Amino acid sequence: MKQTFVAAAVAATLAMGAAVPVFAETPPNMLVIANRIDDIKTFDPAESFEFAGADVSRNVYEKLVNFDPLDLEAGYQPQLAESWEISEDGKTITFTMADGHMFSTGREVTAKDAEFSLRRAVLLDKTPSFILTQFGFTPENVEETIVAPDEDTLVLMLDKPYALSFVLNSLTATIGGIVDSEAAMANAVDGDMGNEWLRTNTVGSGPYKVVDWKPNESVLMDLNPEYHGETPAMERVIVQHIQESATQRLQLERGDIDVARNLSPEDVAGLEGVEGVKIVDELRGRLMYFSANQKKEMLADPKVVEALKLATDYKGMSDSFLKGQYTVHQAFLPRTFMGALEETPYSYDMEAAKAALAESGFPECGPIKISVRDAQERMDIAQSLQNTWGQLGCDVELTVGTGAQTLDRYRAREHDIYLGAWGPDYPDPNTNAGTFAYNPDNSDEAGATGLLAWRNAWAIPEMSEKTQAAAVENDTDKRREMYRELQREHQQVSPFGIMFQQIEQNGMGENVENFVAGGATTAVSYWIITK
Repeated sequence: MKQTFVAAAVAATLAMGAAVPVFAETPPNMLVIANRIDDIKTFDPAESFEFAGADVSRNVYEKLVNFDPLDLEAGYQPQLAESWEISEDGKTITFTMADGHMFSTGREVTAKDAEFSLRRAVLLDKTPSFILTQFGFTPENVEETIVAPDEDTLVLMLDKPYALSFVLNSLTATIGGIVDSEAAMANAVDGDMGNEWLRTNTVGSGPYKVVDWKPNESVLMDLNPEYHGETPAMERVIVQHIQESATQRLQLERGDIDVARNLSPEDVAGLEGVEGVKIVDELRGRLMYFSANQKKEMLADPKVVEALKLATDYKGMSDSFLKGQYTVHQAFLPRTFMGALEETPYSYDMEAAKAALAESGFPECGPIKISVRDAQERMDIAQSLQNTWGQLGCDVELTVGTGAQTLDRYRAREHDIYLGAWGPDYPDPNTNAGTFAYNPDNSDEAGATGLLAWRNAWAIPEMSEKTQAAAVENDTDKRREMYRELQREHQQVSPFGIMFQQIEQNGMGENVENFVAGGATTAVSYWIITK
């Protein structure tokens, strides 16, 4: 019997004018994925800053430099830029654009589009803008510091001589996606440079284009007919929002979907030995953490936060409902990153937790609300915290919402405790140091929603200076040690309880090949997949 999901997928396909067979198995040229995509808020690369949105962006927008999904360890590679040169003072990077890259609109990509896209990201000043503004670009100076003197050349003028790898790694982030400037401006409204239109429409030069998006339901991508590279085997990609692991497992077993991306450990175990199905493990850079809003008087007490960290059952969770999918990790740089710290100074110790709370200004604890996304593993973690923190005497309430709802509350600094995940935007240590340990302006007016320290109202001028110093250090060994010391300090004094690093377990049909989730630093690449 055909499942509801397949009916929805076929209906979407028919709506696009294509004929597909009416049966449960997915067509050979179509990739059907079950994933939680309720965090998608926009497809505009200048604004997108969520996990599921990054997956879409990677397949739609090309960048000046990017990663080869089949050789992630090789680091950044030429993409829209065929080459680059750095000035003697280390402050000017000149890119030469590659020929033959075409937008889905039929226009060839030029340096003018790159100039427009990067300037636009700074001018719009959306959540991820800090990835570019950290190099000194501002709305006031972008016309002089991001310049395309002709259609083949782009020049970036930095405020300091940063390590070249740091700058180029940053340009691999979602915000580095290059949009068709003419299409964006043709749909601009009230000076928004096409932002409202690009939230739901895509005009990139990548292998796919979005043709339909139903928030909290599905995303449908078709081939970009103008794509310069080899034509992908998967001519259509459908990503369906399916919240429950059990439902994803059932549909994978029946052949209704090709890939299930949110399976619980129990359902992974249940798929062992199932004919036609395989599990692929991949260490990701995603960290699971909780953070305490420093605007809340009780949670601004360091001893209260220490007590909460000591009253967290890290091993108990990783050995039970997170088994095989999250490993205990307590520093802001994930394993595989330069300077990653594997020290775990906190373990579940209720006696020590109660002693720390007794030394605080709130020995009786008090009410705490945990803001948590309605996703199985996060709810399980939240309920574990509710249980163990309750043993401290804290009255813990869970405030549950969609990914978008909880993010909105978090970015508005309206939470008590936020329970969530964070993944690196680019493969340089500053990607996480620059958000967990950097907050140069703690005022509400700063609106630095891309910085986790700011979201938690954590004022850290000295740590911010240390983070900046590490970002410009060119001695690799010295820079590595600077990040290790920064993480040790962060572990002791920060309002962040970093708990786990993700091991992603994706279930898929045994015929699916080259499904690369992206390793520690990037997103999934649909164009290399075959089946």
